[in-house]
Amino acid sequence: MKETNEIGIIRLGEPAYPARLEEIKNPPKMLYYVGNPKILQRRCVAVVGSRTTTAYGRNMGTAIGMKLARQGITVVSGMALGIDSCAHEGALSAEGFTAAVLGCGVDICYPRENATLKRDIERSGIVLSEYEPGTPAERYNFPNRNRIISGLCEMTIVVQARNRSGALITAELAMEQGREVMALPGNIDSQYNLGNNKLISEGAAPVVSLDDILEPLGLRQMNESRAMEELSDTEYALYNLLKEQGEMTIDEICLHMGQRPAYVNPILSVMEMKGFVFSALGKFFLANT
Repeated sequence: MKETNEIGIIRLGEPAYPARLEEIKNPPKMLYYVGNPKILQRRCVAVVGSRTTTAYGRNMGTAIGMKLARQGITVVSGMALGIDSCAHEGALSAEGFTAAVLGCGVDICYPRENATLKRDIERSGIVLSEYEPGTPAERYNFPNRNRIISGLCEMTIVVQARNRSGALITAELAMEQGREVMALPGNIDSQYNLGNNKLISEGAAPVVSLDDILEPLGLRQMNESRAMEELSDTEYALYNLLKEQGEMTIDEICLHMGQRPAYVNPILSVMEMKGFVFSALGKFFLANT
């Protein structure tokens, strides 16, 4: 990981360039970033919404960010006030990964109120932009920024949005890009929910419970009783080892178990098929905790 404030560049066509983003119309030729670009190679989900929101919207934005981060998903948003900030904070509080896509240079904090949040994301995730360092936050930059948010992700979740909201642009772009879109239903007499309710009426999948966001991703909610029922004694021991360590390489697992890779790899493969673990960046993680 790069040190905070050290700006890196990823160019279109390079191995580090996010594969999903390459698929969209007019992908950015360059991405400037501060943080860890490897988290963009993980599964990514966008969590977006209005800057002006309610306590319910803020609570849900935080909860969804936490829920996704605990599944090993990179939570992507725009670091705006309101829902975006809550999604980032939820992911960080779960000690997960989060990516903030800016409508200005990565050396500029917009909005200024998010200076601490930006530093936290740079340390534990990534802040990125297609705009050169020093580029100010102009209104016309943000629709372009939104195509990157949706383009990085296999799914976009709109938590709470007014009828005219940048979050709706992100959702529309996600649909155009052939990505999944979900939205939280809200009070029909509230201006804060006009946008997300409209998305649902147009075909976005409603989020009736937090577990609903796992199904389109092929994930199932994990619990201890299910692990005890479905795993063999050896698999359950490995499940508890990963639960304790958080993430491990195959060499680390072999060392802890006192076994060779030829013994451990088939066990991990079976656990992955059962949905209990997944691998990314050469490491193994619990699929759901």
